[in-house]
Amino acid sequence: MSGTRDELSVADAAELLRGGVLVAIPTETVYGLAADATNPDAVLRIFEAKSRPRFNPLIVHCPGREMAETIAEFPPLAGKLAETFWPGPLTLVLPRRPGARLADLVSAGLLTVAVRVPRHEMARQVIEEVGRPLAAPSANPSGRLSPTTAEAVREAFAGAVPVLDGGPCTEGLESTIVAVGDGAPVLLRPGAVPRDAIAQAAGMEVADHAGAGIAAPGMLATHYAPITPLRLHASDVRQGEALLAFGPGAPATDGPMRNLSPAADLGEAARNLFAYLGELDAAGADAIVVMDIPEQGLGEAINDRLKRAAGMAS
Repeated sequence: MSGTRDELSVADAAELLRGGVLVAIPTETVYGLAADATNPDAVLRIFEAKSRPRFNPLIVHCPGREMAETIAEFPPLAGKLAETFWPGPLTLVLPRRPGARLADLVSAGLLTVAVRVPRHEMARQVIEEVGRPLAAPSANPSGRLSPTTAEAVREAFAGAVPVLDGGPCTEGLESTIVAVGDGAPVLLRPGAVPRDAIAQAAGMEVADHAGAGIAAPGMLATHYAPITPLRLHASDVRQGEALLAFGPGAPATDGPMRNLSPAADLGEAARNLFAYLGELDAAGADAIVVMDIPEQGLGEAINDRLKRAAGMAS
């Protein structure tokens, strides 16, 4: 194998994955902790490495729709959404195809499977070379901040996980997850594709998830959390607090501060969210206070992550 464990090529990563080893791979959203989704032992290692609850399903990544259709059934609306947004940061929760070659743990006992085709070229190259779908939740201990750089993955696992370095993630937020059946699409997790874009492509409104159970990844009430407590809706900064600001007119502070987007650009804010939370988490503050962020567009997903980070999600 060429290079060190931290200098993997696509071929190196594929060789490890075919052998049942976990490898952190880049996507356009966040880095994923990948395993061969057809190998039960490898999938179990994801749950063990992340200390992830076994009832929390995984997203399966494919290089294209052809492979995706071997593991999931595609209602007509699913086909339309896949044609519009794949490759890209939209995950579709679909009926699991009978006889699909997937480890049972991937679906966490559900009759559905969450599947997407990543836009990141290196991610698709790895999956193509492995020749099997890859399960790949975010490459971090369960509940903690999602990594958007290879270095963040190395820090999260103390160098114990080999990393395929594909550079910084361009989106910085996890994929949007939508369940698709016979009716309207149902938003299970806001993400890098805004709700209104999905509604426009579907030609109908996107419904909200009404159930109480975990139907997709990222639905735990406490998730994406730094060690330092968060205080949301901040209009002031107290002594000993760090500030996560947004837009112009941030409160005055002598403490640590990061501005997600001085120009109030939600795309820039999404790209910076996890990295800036991580930097402020390392600052040793008593709390991280967060300015209000608009709910429209990507703001829905950013606020979802902040609420879960603060343990305030419903």
